[in-house]
Amino acid sequence: MKSKIDIASEVLMLPKSRVESIVSLIEGGATLPFMARYRKEVTGGMDELELGRFIDEWKRLSDVDKRRTAIIKSLTERDLLTDELLENLNGTWDIARLEDIYLPFKPKRKSKADAAIELGLLPVAKQLMAQKNQDLETVVRRAMPNGVAYEDALSGASDIIAEWVNERIALRNSLRKSLERYGLIQSKKKRGVDENDAETQVFRDYLNFDEPIKRIPSHRFLAIERGVNKGVLSMSTLLDAQSVENAMEHYIVKGHGEVSDFVFAAAMEAWKRLLHPSLSTEVLAQLREKSQEAAIDVFETNLEPLLLQPPIGGVRTLAIDPGFRTGCKVVCLDEHGTLLHNENIYPHPPQKEWGAAQKKIKSLVGAYQIEAVAIGNGTAGRETEQLVKSIRFDRELRVFVVNEDGASIYSASKLAREEFPDKDVTVRGAVSIGRRLQDPLAELVKIEPQHIGVGQYQHDLDAKRLEERLGRVVEKCVNSVGIELNSASHTLLSHIAGIGPALSKSIVEYRTATGGFTSRKELLKVPRLGASAYEQAAGFLRVSESSEVLDHTGVHPERYTLVKQMAADAKVSIADLVKDKLLIDSIDLKKYVSSDVGLPTLQDIVSELKQPGRDPRGAAKVLEFANISTMADLNVGMELPGMVTNLTDFGAFVDIGIKENGLIHISRLKDGYVAHPSDVLSVQDHVLVRVEEVDEARKRIGLRLLAKQ
Repeated sequence: MKSKIDIASEVLMLPKSRVESIVSLIEGGATLPFMARYRKEVTGGMDELELGRFIDEWKRLSDVDKRRTAIIKSLTERDLLTDELLENLNGTWDIARLEDIYLPFKPKRKSKADAAIELGLLPVAKQLMAQKNQDLETVVRRAMPNGVAYEDALSGASDIIAEWVNERIALRNSLRKSLERYGLIQSKKKRGVDENDAETQVFRDYLNFDEPIKRIPSHRFLAIERGVNKGVLSMSTLLDAQSVENAMEHYIVKGHGEVSDFVFAAAMEAWKRLLHPSLSTEVLAQLREKSQEAAIDVFETNLEPLLLQPPIGGVRTLAIDPGFRTGCKVVCLDEHGTLLHNENIYPHPPQKEWGAAQKKIKSLVGAYQIEAVAIGNGTAGRETEQLVKSIRFDRELRVFVVNEDGASIYSASKLAREEFPDKDVTVRGAVSIGRRLQDPLAELVKIEPQHIGVGQYQHDLDAKRLEERLGRVVEKCVNSVGIELNSASHTLLSHIAGIGPALSKSIVEYRTATGGFTSRKELLKVPRLGASAYEQAAGFLRVSESSEVLDHTGVHPERYTLVKQMAADAKVSIADLVKDKLLIDSIDLKKYVSSDVGLPTLQDIVSELKQPGRDPRGAAKVLEFANISTMADLNVGMELPGMVTNLTDFGAFVDIGIKENGLIHISRLKDGYVAHPSDVLSVQDHVLVRVEEVDEARKRIGLRLLAKQ
């Protein structure tokens, strides 16, 4: 029997020794960011995505092993386990084959075959299944028990044979593969559903639809499944009769004549009643898992650039949550995101207090020394942007339109209530918009990723799996940027490798009680934060107040002695070594290679010494939208600036400055084949597009990509 290590090595195409080393790290509590950043010699330089796949495969193998153990236990308890059966069970790491082996022994409710066996028809079924004598009546009457009618004997024998056929491992595997390779997935309007109903029309493309199972893209399968869940559609699989008949002829039928015809008919009944429903459930479950994983892949791809969008930094910000009837909520934040002031203005209909709103904003900008304005991109966003840009300020002021997806989720959350117990949800939402400009990552981590609006079918996906995968993205982004230990919120701290929610609160409590950390090492004084958590977290935390220069960098404390040796060899202090690129480049790294420190780690150290504490996110850019406000302003042929807000399997959605986003279909991203929109664009990209279609009735805008800006 091949071990988990053997199989993982084959599937992941990694040396067994590396698999063993990575497993040892994982079982020792190592986190993905820590392994990717500080254990490159062990992982071979695998990044978080690759390590995530490793963990997923290891979990799959562990689940198979767990199921195998449960099966063996069940068989042993019922005295059914034989050496041959044990060998077969131990010989596979495929869950479908494992279940096929177990199927004949699986406890089940009384079946038609069981009832027939109780009537004494097992000998009849065996004689017929042997197919040696082709005279049907002779075989049946010779083997049937007294007191059973001939027709009942035929029916009972057919039920027994059907169950045997259903349990044939080779046949099941053959038909499963045929269904996967040549089968169709079919959807139809459910009986009794009104075709003209508004909800039904959402699924009009799938009211009478079929597509090969092997070719259906994830977004179409998930759309059909949504229709099924809403009671609009029914879904089934189809396999052509000839494929099924050929399989029965090959695996079941042994001759020609009445008995073989009878066995064939029983086998086809097994397909209809047992095999097809069972295999269809399997195939659809696999397709569902595959489609959900693909949708989560898209979500991951979109989420990372959104979280890593450049911050404007520590600048005083005026943030506006726009609105018409209820007015615009205005807040003023200091450079740390602390709320200084809030009030409402009413520049838009029905109040139309345009002049008063201008005067108030200008007054607030002066009073609170505002340097930037953040405007939510929701209802009345463009009109509010025009209001702000029409004001003559006495200083240079940058105006940004900020994606407000999920702000309402945060504003009603327990976290927001704890932070602003005396403010209503509208004020909290405006604060969130302003902080998203100052530091998008620090603010967006407060919202569950599935509510940020950058996925497809997120409400139809497995919630636990979605949370797990997106949690990895958030963790990767937070740790790749690194955070200031003395200013980060407990929410942000909780995403640092090895910390988590409980320890993050302990850190904040300790920080509040002591006035702040003076070094990384002081973390070890935090209650319940032990050596293991310190090892995982320390390298991702910055302590600007520390007298230890390396505490300001991404160099891990376990390598401080090594860096000090480098500085001593260069006859300078660490403070003089840091940022001196010429001196750093003169270091012979090979001199410092050891059994546990290789060139990858040394190169990372050198990179960090050259640019200590560098923020990888870059600088925020202002996007100037065209002078349009509604779909009525659009004409085919217009060329407009925009920003990518979401990627799906079928295209990219772009904010062009009006309420409705436009869609660049995958076929319009560039000339030639595009496998996926993420190969061309990323969320937050600034683009130039051309309007190709405008459908006001359906609120659809078709775009073509002209250039990335």
